[in-house]
Amino acid sequence: MPGGRLTQQERRQIAVGLADGLAYAEIARGLDRPTSTVTREVMRNGGPTAYRADLAHRATEHRARRRRKAASRDPGTRPQTEGRDAEAVREYEELFTTVFMQSGLPRMTARVLAGLYTTDAGSLTASELAEGLGISPASVSKAVAFLEGQGLIRRERDERRRERYVVDDDVMYQSTMASARAIAHLGEVARQGVGILGPGTPAAGRLENIARFVDFVSESIARAADQAREILHTHPGTTSDGSA
Repeated sequence: MPGGRLTQQERRQIAVGLADGLAYAEIARGLDRPTSTVTREVMRNGGPTAYRADLAHRATEHRARRRRKAASRDPGTRPQTEGRDAEAVREYEELFTTVFMQSGLPRMTARVLAGLYTTDAGSLTASELAEGLGISPASVSKAVAFLEGQGLIRRERDERRRERYVVDDDVMYQSTMASARAIAHLGEVARQGVGILGPGTPAAGRLENIARFVDFVSESIARAADQAREILHTHPGTTSDGSA
């Protein structure tokens, strides 16, 4: 399986595959590349409907030149723990970003979240995010506001009174519960429509079915999140009373 960066010809093959309606995995097999490579390439360059091979190739070259310039200006930027492959870490952050984008996050917001999840400290300041990701403070501010609203991160102040953005073990639980509440709200709204459209009408019946479905889903999600939190947050080797 070939390694290294995608060539311009490979990008053109990706574009042809997308135009033919092929799945990422099928395109990847034709290139003898991992599916994640094709997925990341498409998502970071406009998505499946807007991907253009020549534009993607130029954008990749531009990003590479920008990284080289940044490294030459400040070789200490984003130091990696000894023993880590800096290029592998960067590729993994891009993959993580792609996964978040596929779940619906805008690219800049996904980059910020991936940066927070992959830092050892588990928290970063706005200036650290801006410097590490090579983006403007305004972009950081917009991204963290969205992430905080979704329950994916939280804010705290350190000993120097700087505001830090934090991800921790409880963040995914809080985010999942927020998702369950949003789904439950959809059920409430659907059920309101039953009375407005008239019980017994086809439209009301459709809304009632939606309400019952999302009620079941939201309750199942909340119950599973509670169970997972209780089990996974229990340290191995301890009993329910806390003894070893």
